[in-house]
Amino acid sequence: MLPLGVISAENVFEDPDGLKEGLLKLRGAGVDGVMVDVWWGIIELKGPKQYDWSAYRRLFQLVQECGLKLQAIMSFHQCGGNVGDVVNIPIPPWVLNIGESDPDIFYTNRSGTRNIEYLTLGVDKQPIFHGRTAIEIYSDYMKSFRENMSDFLASGLIVDVEVGLGPAGELRYPSYPESQGWKFPGIGEFQCYDKYLKADFKAAAATAGHPEWDLPDDAGKYNDVPESTGFFKSNGTYVTEKGKFFLTWYSTKLLNHGDEILEQANKAFLGCKVNLAIKVSGIHWWYKVENHAAELTAGYYNLHDRDGYRPIARMLSRHHAILNFTCLEMKDSEQSADAKSGPQELVQQVFSGGWKENIQVAGENALPRYDATAYNQIILNARPQGVNKNGLLCRPSKVQSGHNTIEATRTKDSH
Repeated sequence: MLPLGVISAENVFEDPDGLKEGLLKLRGAGVDGVMVDVWWGIIELKGPKQYDWSAYRRLFQLVQECGLKLQAIMSFHQCGGNVGDVVNIPIPPWVLNIGESDPDIFYTNRSGTRNIEYLTLGVDKQPIFHGRTAIEIYSDYMKSFRENMSDFLASGLIVDVEVGLGPAGELRYPSYPESQGWKFPGIGEFQCYDKYLKADFKAAAATAGHPEWDLPDDAGKYNDVPESTGFFKSNGTYVTEKGKFFLTWYSTKLLNHGDEILEQANKAFLGCKVNLAIKVSGIHWWYKVENHAAELTAGYYNLHDRDGYRPIARMLSRHHAILNFTCLEMKDSEQSADAKSGPQELVQQVFSGGWKENIQVAGENALPRYDATAYNQIILNARPQGVNKNGLLCRPSKVQSGHNTIEATRTKDSH
């Protein structure tokens, strides 16, 4: 993974000589390629459809000259506010300006706190961005990338395009923002209280014959534990008819968000020999309790009797896309007992769902780790055999790391 600020927030490639030295060392070490965020907030900085790819073209040319391949991330989120974010790259200022008069374009928690790192999926089809919807913005951006990087796509330099679908580039809601005080292993909060998603839910509830239903008011705060809330406690709201309806709506909205943007990505890159991918967050805390609270607030409706990840894999299979999952390096024994974490079981569940849907599964480490224990855990996840103790399907597979072969392990922070 290249440094987050390899291209500055002002759209300048600041240290090509230093980067070239590093790239050549990677090449000499047998690394296949590198991954880089292509920030929306940099490219479309000056105004709607005013794209400037010049700095990134110089970067891509250098990577090519060093004999490496490239994985490009369509980063429609803000850099800053997550673990390891050492630079600040906001989304384009002209979008933030729209948010000043209409703050509901951002994800919102129950107390009304906005999150400006990514547009709420509630505006996916709202033509409020100088006549464009959010999906049209993402589509236009990817089309412009294809047009301006056509030579690099044709030459085979760019092998993967990962499509950002939420905060930190992940298909999820921003349910655990450190910028708002969240601390591990808090359960997080639902992020659907902007006016667009509130209206959508009320319409869905009315259609289902329950116009009296509202969004949850008993799900707690960011750093609560499940049992302290009415929603997640044993036999809480989440197992009621109303709770199940809400969780189905909440997770389905997220799934549709990914589906519709990947549809545009496939159109943008039609005819290109490039893999499409998305990133799914490894939310391993509270995995070993019945409510799976942290996963539910993030939009993954995963319970002991309900697989929340296979529907994502099924959606990806329609687009021939790769599922890139995190926390491959983690072991259960390394986690705090209070967090009820199950990263090993979670990874196997997600991989199993991906294989059953016959898609490629990629992976990355969630935290910077350079030790043999973490590396060996990645190797173990890359080469599972048979059926594990939970009855999940495991099979030999070329599981990629950062969409690359396991020998080129991607090292990146948890964002």
